[in-house]
Amino acid sequence: MKLEMPLFQNAKLLVVGDVMLDRYWHGDASRISAEAPVPVVKVGNREDRPGGAGNVALNVAALGSAATLVGIIGHDEAGAELKSRLEAAGVYCEFLRSENKPTITKLRVISQHQQLIRLDFEQRFDLADVQDLNFRVNLVIDQAKVMILSDYAKGALHDIPALIELARKRGMPIVADPKGSDFSKYQGATLITPNLSEFEAVVGHCAHEEELVNKGLKLLRDLGLQAMLITRGEHGMTLIRPDSPELHLPARAQEVFDVTGAGDTVISVLASALAAGDNLADATALANLAAGLVVGKLGTAAISGPELRRAILAEQGSGRGVMTSEQLEIAVHDAKEHGEKIVFTNGCFDIIHAGHVGYLSEARKLGDRLIVAINDDDSVKRLKGSGRPINPVDRRAAVLAGLEAVDWVVSYSEDTPEELLMNLQPHT
Repeated sequence: MKLEMPLFQNAKLLVVGDVMLDRYWHGDASRISAEAPVPVVKVGNREDRPGGAGNVALNVAALGSAATLVGIIGHDEAGAELKSRLEAAGVYCEFLRSENKPTITKLRVISQHQQLIRLDFEQRFDLADVQDLNFRVNLVIDQAKVMILSDYAKGALHDIPALIELARKRGMPIVADPKGSDFSKYQGATLITPNLSEFEAVVGHCAHEEELVNKGLKLLRDLGLQAMLITRGEHGMTLIRPDSPELHLPARAQEVFDVTGAGDTVISVLASALAAGDNLADATALANLAAGLVVGKLGTAAISGPELRRAILAEQGSGRGVMTSEQLEIAVHDAKEHGEKIVFTNGCFDIIHAGHVGYLSEARKLGDRLIVAINDDDSVKRLKGSGRPINPVDRRAAVLAGLEAVDWVVSYSEDTPEELLMNLQPHT
Protein backbone atom coordinates (compact mmCIF):
# COMPACT_ATOMS: atom_id res chain seq x y z
CA MET A 1 0.00 0.00 0.00
CA LYS A 2 1.20 3.47 -0.79
CA LEU A 3 -0.30 6.89 -0.28
CA GLU A 4 0.13 8.82 -3.49
CA MET A 5 -2.08 11.36 -5.20
CA PRO A 6 -3.89 9.64 -8.09
CA LEU A 7 -4.40 11.36 -11.43
CA PHE A 8 -7.92 12.35 -10.47
CA GLN A 9 -8.18 14.59 -13.52
CA ASN A 10 -8.25 11.44 -15.67
CA ALA A 11 -11.14 9.88 -13.73
CA LYS A 12 -14.72 10.03 -15.01
CA LEU A 13 -17.52 8.83 -12.76
CA LEU A 14 -21.25 8.32 -13.00
CA VAL A 15 -23.15 8.72 -9.74
CA VAL A 16 -26.72 7.38 -9.59
CA GLY A 17 -28.89 7.62 -6.51
CA ASP A 18 -30.93 9.57 -4.02
CA VAL A 19 -30.12 13.27 -4.24
CA MET A 20 -31.14 15.69 -1.52
CA LEU A 21 -30.54 19.20 -0.26
CA ASP A 22 -28.99 19.68 3.16
CA ARG A 23 -29.97 22.98 4.75
CA TYR A 24 -28.29 24.47 7.81
CA TRP A 25 -29.77 27.31 9.85
CA HIS A 26 -27.27 28.75 12.32
CA GLY A 27 -28.20 31.07 15.15
CA ASP A 28 -28.01 32.02 18.79
CA ALA A 29 -30.13 30.06 21.29
CA SER A 30 -29.88 32.16 24.43
CA ARG A 31 -33.39 31.80 25.80
CA ILE A 32 -36.27 29.36 26.28
CA SER A 33 -39.62 29.85 24.58
CA ALA A 34 -42.55 31.05 26.68
CA GLU A 35 -44.82 28.78 24.62
CA ALA A 36 -43.03 25.48 25.35
CA PRO A 37 -39.84 24.29 27.09
CA VAL A 38 -37.75 24.55 23.93
CA PRO A 39 -34.91 26.87 22.94
CA VAL A 40 -35.59 29.88 20.75
CA VAL A 41 -33.05 30.18 17.94
CA LYS A 42 -32.48 33.57 16.38
CA VAL A 43 -31.36 32.54 12.90
CA GLY A 44 -28.45 34.56 11.63
CA ASN A 45 -27.03 32.46 8.82
CA ARG A 46 -28.47 30.00 6.32
CA GLU A 47 -26.46 27.54 4.26
CA ASP A 48 -27.42 25.02 1.57
CA ARG A 49 -25.29 22.06 0.50
CA PRO A 50 -25.91 19.08 -1.80
CA GLY A 51 -26.55 15.90 0.17
CA GLY A 52 -26.91 12.18 -0.45
CA ALA A 53 -25.83 11.23 -3.96
CA GLY A 54 -25.37 14.95 -4.57
CA ASN A 55 -22.68 15.06 -1.91
CA VAL A 56 -20.98 12.04 -3.47
CA ALA A 57 -20.88 13.78 -6.85
CA LEU A 58 -19.69 16.99 -5.18
CA ASN A 59 -16.83 15.08 -3.54
CA VAL A 60 -15.88 13.54 -6.88
CA ALA A 61 -15.78 16.96 -8.54
CA ALA A 62 -13.85 18.49 -5.63
CA LEU A 63 -11.10 15.93 -6.18
CA GLY A 64 -10.76 17.15 -9.76
CA SER A 65 -12.56 14.24 -11.42
CA ALA A 66 -15.43 14.46 -13.88
CA ALA A 67 -18.78 13.76 -12.20
CA THR A 68 -22.12 13.03 -13.85
CA LEU A 69 -25.12 12.71 -11.53
CA VAL A 70 -28.44 11.01 -12.24
CA GLY A 71 -31.24 11.38 -9.70
CA ILE A 72 -34.70 12.76 -9.08
CA ILE A 73 -35.84 16.13 -7.74
CA GLY A 74 -39.13 17.98 -7.47
CA HIS A 75 -40.47 21.00 -9.31
CA ASP A 76 -39.56 23.33 -6.46
CA GLU A 77 -37.13 25.91 -5.13
CA ALA A 78 -35.08 23.28 -3.30
CA GLY A 79 -34.54 21.29 -6.49
CA ALA A 80 -33.50 24.38 -8.41
CA GLU A 81 -31.08 25.35 -5.63
CA LEU A 82 -29.62 21.84 -5.50
CA LYS A 83 -29.07 21.71 -9.26
CA SER A 84 -27.56 25.20 -9.28
CA ARG A 85 -25.05 24.40 -6.55
CA LEU A 86 -24.00 21.14 -8.16
CA GLU A 87 -23.52 22.69 -11.58
CA ALA A 88 -21.54 25.55 -10.05
CA ALA A 89 -19.18 22.91 -8.62
CA GLY A 90 -18.71 21.31 -12.04
CA VAL A 91 -21.15 18.39 -11.70
CA TYR A 92 -23.16 17.51 -14.80
CA CYS A 93 -26.75 16.83 -13.69
CA GLU A 94 -29.14 14.54 -15.55
CA PHE A 95 -32.21 14.89 -13.31
CA LEU A 96 -35.72 13.52 -13.48
CA ARG A 97 -38.38 15.81 -12.01
CA SER A 98 -41.28 14.47 -10.00
CA GLU A 99 -44.60 16.12 -10.74
CA ASN A 100 -46.08 15.65 -7.27
CA LYS A 101 -43.26 15.04 -4.79
CA PRO A 102 -40.79 17.54 -3.35
CA THR A 103 -37.02 17.51 -3.55
CA ILE A 104 -35.79 15.62 -0.49
CA THR A 105 -34.62 18.28 1.95
CA LYS A 106 -33.12 17.97 5.42
CA LEU A 107 -33.10 21.12 7.53
CA ARG A 108 -30.79 21.24 10.52
CA VAL A 109 -31.00 23.99 13.14
CA ILE A 110 -27.61 24.59 14.76
CA SER A 111 -26.47 26.78 17.64
CA GLN A 112 -22.93 26.97 18.99
CA HIS A 113 -21.91 24.05 16.76
CA GLN A 114 -24.63 21.83 18.26
CA GLN A 115 -27.48 20.42 16.18
CA LEU A 116 -30.74 21.14 18.00
CA ILE A 117 -33.21 19.55 15.60
CA ARG A 118 -33.47 18.12 12.09
CA LEU A 119 -36.57 18.49 9.96
CA ASP A 120 -37.01 16.16 6.96
CA PHE A 121 -39.14 17.18 3.99
CA GLU A 122 -39.59 14.10 1.85
CA GLN A 123 -41.92 11.58 0.28
CA ARG A 124 -40.47 8.31 -0.95
CA PHE A 125 -40.33 8.16 -4.72
CA ASP A 126 -42.21 5.28 -6.32
CA LEU A 127 -41.80 3.43 -9.59
CA ALA A 128 -43.92 5.93 -11.50
CA ASP A 129 -41.55 8.73 -10.46
CA VAL A 130 -38.38 6.97 -11.60
CA GLN A 131 -39.49 4.91 -14.60
CA ASP A 132 -37.22 6.92 -16.92
CA LEU A 133 -34.16 6.79 -14.67
CA ASN A 134 -32.48 3.91 -16.50
CA PHE A 135 -33.06 5.75 -19.77
CA ARG A 136 -31.24 8.78 -18.34
CA VAL A 137 -28.41 6.54 -17.20
CA ASN A 138 -28.14 5.07 -20.70
CA LEU A 139 -27.68 8.57 -22.09
CA VAL A 140 -24.54 9.25 -20.06
CA ILE A 141 -23.06 5.91 -18.99
CA ASP A 142 -20.54 5.68 -21.84
CA GLN A 143 -18.85 8.86 -20.61
CA ALA A 144 -17.78 7.22 -17.33
CA LYS A 145 -15.17 4.71 -16.16
CA VAL A 146 -16.80 3.78 -12.83
CA MET A 147 -20.42 3.80 -11.64
CA ILE A 148 -21.32 4.73 -8.06
CA LEU A 149 -24.70 3.69 -6.66
CA SER A 150 -25.57 5.97 -3.74
CA ASP A 151 -28.56 4.33 -2.06
CA TYR A 152 -30.31 6.21 0.73
CA ALA A 153 -33.50 4.13 0.42
CA LYS A 154 -35.53 7.11 -0.80
CA GLY A 155 -36.79 5.38 -3.93
CA ALA A 156 -34.56 6.63 -6.74
CA LEU A 157 -32.82 3.25 -7.06
CA HIS A 158 -35.88 1.10 -7.71
CA ASP A 159 -34.11 -1.23 -10.14
CA ILE A 160 -30.54 -1.69 -8.96
CA PRO A 161 -30.02 -5.04 -10.77
CA ALA A 162 -30.78 -3.36 -14.11
CA LEU A 163 -28.27 -0.59 -13.39
CA ILE A 164 -25.61 -3.13 -12.43
CA GLU A 165 -26.28 -5.04 -15.64
CA LEU A 166 -25.90 -1.85 -17.71
CA ALA A 167 -22.46 -1.29 -16.23
CA ARG A 168 -21.35 -4.93 -16.39
CA LYS A 169 -22.14 -5.09 -20.11
CA ARG A 170 -19.57 -2.32 -20.57
CA GLY A 171 -16.99 -3.85 -18.25
CA MET A 172 -17.48 -0.92 -15.89
CA PRO A 173 -16.79 -1.35 -12.15
CA ILE A 174 -19.80 -0.70 -9.88
CA VAL A 175 -19.22 0.65 -6.38
CA ALA A 176 -22.35 0.69 -4.21
CA ASP A 177 -23.13 2.28 -0.85
CA PRO A 178 -25.88 -0.10 0.32
CA LYS A 179 -28.94 0.40 2.49
CA GLY A 180 -31.47 -1.93 4.08
CA SER A 181 -31.28 -5.47 5.36
CA ASP A 182 -31.41 -7.15 1.94
CA PHE A 183 -28.17 -6.85 0.00
CA SER A 184 -29.25 -9.30 -2.70
CA LYS A 185 -30.20 -6.38 -4.96
CA TYR A 186 -26.48 -5.49 -5.17
CA GLN A 187 -25.58 -8.92 -6.56
CA GLY A 188 -22.97 -8.60 -9.28
CA ALA A 189 -21.60 -5.26 -8.13
CA THR A 190 -17.83 -4.91 -7.95
CA LEU A 191 -17.65 -3.53 -4.43
CA ILE A 192 -20.03 -2.46 -1.67
CA THR A 193 -19.20 -0.13 1.23
CA PRO A 194 -21.58 -0.79 4.17
CA ASN A 195 -20.93 0.64 7.59
CA LEU A 196 -20.73 -1.81 10.47
CA SER A 197 -24.36 -1.45 11.55
CA GLU A 198 -25.58 -1.96 7.97
CA PHE A 199 -23.34 -5.01 7.59
CA GLU A 200 -24.50 -6.55 10.88
CA ALA A 201 -28.14 -5.91 9.95
CA VAL A 202 -27.59 -8.40 7.13
CA VAL A 203 -25.21 -10.99 8.65
CA GLY A 204 -25.87 -10.63 12.39
CA HIS A 205 -23.69 -9.36 15.22
CA CYS A 206 -19.94 -9.91 14.88
CA ALA A 207 -18.26 -10.48 18.24
CA HIS A 208 -14.72 -10.13 16.90
CA GLU A 209 -12.78 -9.37 13.72
CA GLU A 210 -12.40 -13.01 12.69
CA GLU A 211 -16.17 -13.45 12.71
CA LEU A 212 -16.60 -10.20 10.79
CA VAL A 213 -14.18 -11.37 8.10
CA ASN A 214 -15.71 -14.85 7.82
CA LYS A 215 -19.23 -13.47 7.50
CA GLY A 216 -17.97 -10.92 5.01
CA LEU A 217 -16.37 -13.61 2.86
CA LYS A 218 -19.58 -15.63 2.84
CA LEU A 219 -21.57 -12.56 1.81
CA LEU A 220 -19.07 -11.87 -0.97
CA ARG A 221 -19.53 -15.38 -2.34
CA ASP A 222 -23.31 -15.25 -2.02
CA LEU A 223 -23.56 -11.94 -3.90
CA GLY A 224 -20.80 -12.50 -6.44
CA LEU A 225 -18.90 -9.42 -5.30
CA GLN A 226 -15.20 -8.81 -5.85
CA ALA A 227 -14.71 -6.96 -2.57
CA MET A 228 -16.39 -5.33 0.41
CA LEU A 229 -15.21 -2.35 2.43
CA ILE A 230 -16.78 -2.19 5.90
CA THR A 231 -16.45 1.20 7.59
CA ARG A 232 -16.28 0.79 11.37
CA GLY A 233 -16.22 4.28 12.88
CA GLU A 234 -13.52 4.69 15.50
CA HIS A 235 -12.23 1.21 14.59
CA GLY A 236 -11.35 2.29 11.06
CA MET A 237 -12.30 0.14 8.10
CA THR A 238 -11.83 -3.40 6.85
CA LEU A 239 -11.37 -4.43 3.23
CA ILE A 240 -12.42 -8.02 2.50
CA ARG A 241 -11.55 -9.80 -0.75
CA PRO A 242 -12.06 -13.49 -1.59
CA ASP A 243 -8.49 -14.23 -2.70
CA SER A 244 -6.46 -11.85 -0.51
CA PRO A 245 -5.92 -11.40 3.22
CA GLU A 246 -8.24 -8.93 4.89
CA LEU A 247 -6.92 -5.40 5.23
CA HIS A 248 -7.63 -3.60 8.52
CA LEU A 249 -6.98 0.15 8.50
CA PRO A 250 -7.15 2.16 11.75
CA ALA A 251 -9.24 5.32 11.96
CA ARG A 252 -7.28 8.42 10.94
CA ALA A 253 -9.38 11.18 12.52
CA GLN A 254 -7.53 13.42 14.97
CA GLU A 255 -10.79 15.03 16.09
CA VAL A 256 -14.33 13.90 15.28
CA PHE A 257 -16.53 16.94 14.83
CA ASP A 258 -19.36 15.63 12.62
CA VAL A 259 -19.75 12.25 10.87
CA THR A 260 -22.41 13.57 8.45
CA GLY A 261 -21.45 12.57 4.92
CA ALA A 262 -18.35 10.58 5.91
CA GLY A 263 -19.60 7.55 3.98
CA ASP A 264 -20.09 9.75 0.92
CA THR A 265 -16.46 10.83 1.14
CA VAL A 266 -15.25 7.24 1.46
CA ILE A 267 -17.09 5.99 -1.60
CA SER A 268 -16.26 9.04 -3.73
CA VAL A 269 -12.52 8.95 -3.00
CA LEU A 270 -12.40 5.16 -3.35
CA ALA A 271 -14.24 5.11 -6.67
CA SER A 272 -12.36 8.13 -8.06
CA ALA A 273 -9.01 6.55 -7.20
CA LEU A 274 -10.08 3.32 -8.93
CA ALA A 275 -11.20 5.29 -11.99
CA ALA A 276 -7.81 7.04 -11.99
CA GLY A 277 -6.01 3.68 -12.11
CA ASP A 278 -5.21 2.91 -8.46
CA ASN A 279 -5.41 -0.65 -7.19
CA LEU A 280 -8.04 -1.43 -4.56
CA ALA A 281 -5.71 -1.50 -1.55
CA ASP A 282 -4.17 1.88 -2.37
CA ALA A 283 -7.59 3.39 -3.11
CA THR A 284 -8.87 2.10 0.24
CA ALA A 285 -5.95 3.63 2.14
CA LEU A 286 -6.62 6.95 0.43
CA ALA A 287 -10.34 6.78 1.28
CA ASN A 288 -9.46 6.07 4.90
CA LEU A 289 -7.23 9.15 5.02
CA ALA A 290 -9.98 11.28 3.47
CA ALA A 291 -12.55 10.01 5.98
CA GLY A 292 -10.30 11.18 8.80
CA LEU A 293 -10.29 14.66 7.28
CA VAL A 294 -14.01 15.02 6.62
CA VAL A 295 -15.19 14.09 10.12
CA GLY A 296 -13.28 17.12 11.36
CA LYS A 297 -15.67 19.38 9.43
CA LEU A 298 -19.17 20.49 10.37
CA GLY A 299 -22.05 19.11 8.33
CA THR A 300 -22.08 17.62 4.86
CA ALA A 301 -18.67 18.48 3.44
CA ALA A 302 -16.37 17.63 0.55
CA ILE A 303 -12.64 16.98 0.57
CA SER A 304 -10.82 18.90 -2.15
CA GLY A 305 -7.89 17.64 -4.16
CA PRO A 306 -5.45 20.10 -2.53
CA GLU A 307 -6.64 19.10 0.96
CA LEU A 308 -6.06 15.44 0.22
CA ARG A 309 -2.69 16.14 -1.38
CA ARG A 310 -1.55 18.07 1.70
CA ALA A 311 -2.61 15.19 3.94
CA ILE A 312 -0.65 12.75 1.78
CA LEU A 313 2.43 14.95 1.98
CA ALA A 314 2.09 15.10 5.75
CA GLU A 315 1.95 11.29 5.81
CA GLN A 316 5.12 11.16 3.74
CA GLY A 317 6.90 13.34 6.27
CA SER A 318 7.15 16.27 3.89
CA GLY A 319 6.79 18.88 6.62
CA ARG A 320 10.34 19.99 5.80
CA GLY A 321 13.28 18.89 3.70
CA VAL A 322 13.79 18.36 -0.03
CA MET A 323 10.61 18.86 -2.02
CA THR A 324 9.30 18.93 -5.54
CA SER A 325 7.94 22.26 -6.73
CA GLU A 326 4.39 20.91 -6.37
CA GLN A 327 5.01 19.80 -2.79
CA LEU A 328 6.56 23.15 -1.99
CA GLU A 329 3.58 25.07 -3.39
CA ILE A 330 1.30 23.18 -1.02
CA ALA A 331 3.63 23.66 1.95
CA VAL A 332 3.89 27.40 1.26
CA HIS A 333 0.12 27.69 0.92
CA ASP A 334 -0.39 26.01 4.29
CA ALA A 335 2.25 28.18 5.94
CA LYS A 336 0.60 31.34 4.64
CA GLU A 337 -2.78 30.09 5.85
CA HIS A 338 -1.24 29.94 9.34
CA GLY A 339 0.15 33.47 9.06
CA GLU A 340 3.78 32.41 8.77
CA LYS A 341 6.35 34.70 7.15
CA ILE A 342 8.34 32.96 4.44
CA VAL A 343 11.91 33.82 3.42
CA PHE A 344 13.33 32.78 0.05
CA THR A 345 16.92 32.58 -1.16
CA ASN A 346 18.64 30.83 -4.02
CA GLY A 347 21.98 29.90 -5.51
CA CYS A 348 24.13 27.05 -6.76
CA PHE A 349 25.47 26.07 -3.32
CA ASP A 350 27.94 23.75 -5.02
CA ILE A 351 30.66 23.81 -2.38
CA ILE A 352 28.95 24.65 0.90
CA HIS A 353 31.17 26.33 3.50
CA ALA A 354 30.86 28.19 6.81
CA GLY A 355 29.95 31.42 5.05
CA HIS A 356 26.92 29.74 3.48
CA VAL A 357 25.84 28.32 6.84
CA GLY A 358 26.07 31.72 8.53
CA TYR A 359 24.23 33.40 5.66
CA LEU A 360 21.38 30.90 5.81
CA SER A 361 21.14 31.21 9.60
CA GLU A 362 20.75 34.98 9.27
CA ALA A 363 18.18 34.56 6.49
CA ARG A 364 16.12 32.23 8.68
CA LYS A 365 15.90 34.93 11.36
CA LEU A 366 13.99 37.15 8.93
CA GLY A 367 10.88 34.97 9.05
CA ASP A 368 9.23 31.74 10.14
CA ARG A 369 10.21 29.53 7.20
CA LEU A 370 13.23 29.48 4.90
CA ILE A 371 13.17 28.18 1.32
CA VAL A 372 16.49 27.49 -0.37
CA ALA A 373 16.14 27.06 -4.13
CA ILE A 374 19.16 25.60 -5.93
CA ASN A 375 20.11 25.38 -9.59
CA ASP A 376 20.01 21.85 -10.93
CA ASP A 377 23.11 20.33 -12.54
CA ASP A 378 22.42 21.52 -16.09
CA SER A 379 21.70 25.02 -14.85
CA VAL A 380 24.94 25.13 -12.82
CA LYS A 381 26.90 23.93 -15.85
CA ARG A 382 25.49 26.74 -17.97
CA LEU A 383 26.33 29.33 -15.32
CA LYS A 384 29.68 28.04 -14.02
CA GLY A 385 31.17 26.07 -16.91
CA SER A 386 31.62 22.46 -17.96
CA GLY A 387 33.59 21.49 -14.86
CA ARG A 388 30.72 22.26 -12.53
CA PRO A 389 28.91 21.28 -10.46
CA ILE A 390 31.34 19.40 -8.30
CA ASN A 391 28.49 18.01 -6.20
CA PRO A 392 25.34 16.77 -7.96
CA VAL A 393 22.00 18.33 -7.12
CA ASP A 394 20.77 15.52 -4.86
CA ARG A 395 23.85 15.79 -2.63
CA ARG A 396 23.69 19.57 -2.49
CA ALA A 397 20.01 19.40 -1.58
CA ALA A 398 20.61 16.79 1.12
CA VAL A 399 23.32 18.88 2.79
CA LEU A 400 21.17 22.01 2.77
CA ALA A 401 18.14 20.13 4.09
CA GLY A 402 20.25 18.93 7.00
CA LEU A 403 20.90 22.47 8.20
CA GLU A 404 18.77 23.55 11.15
CA ALA A 405 18.01 26.93 9.56
CA VAL A 406 16.57 25.47 6.35
CA ASP A 407 12.94 24.34 6.12
CA TRP A 408 12.54 23.51 2.44
CA VAL A 409 14.92 22.82 -0.43
CA VAL A 410 13.81 22.78 -4.05
CA SER A 411 15.72 22.69 -7.34
CA TYR A 412 14.96 24.48 -10.58
CA SER A 413 16.26 23.97 -14.12
CA GLU A 414 16.13 27.57 -15.35
CA ASP A 415 19.02 30.01 -14.94
CA THR A 416 17.00 32.06 -12.44
CA PRO A 417 14.21 31.12 -10.00
CA GLU A 418 11.80 33.67 -11.48
CA GLU A 419 9.22 31.11 -12.60
CA LEU A 420 9.42 29.27 -9.28
CA LEU A 421 8.91 32.53 -7.39
CA MET A 422 5.92 33.43 -9.55
CA ASN A 423 4.30 30.12 -8.58
CA LEU A 424 5.17 30.36 -4.89
CA GLN A 425 4.73 34.08 -4.22
CA PRO A 426 6.12 33.60 -0.69
CA HIS A 427 5.93 37.32 0.08
CA THR A 428 2.12 37.54 -0.23
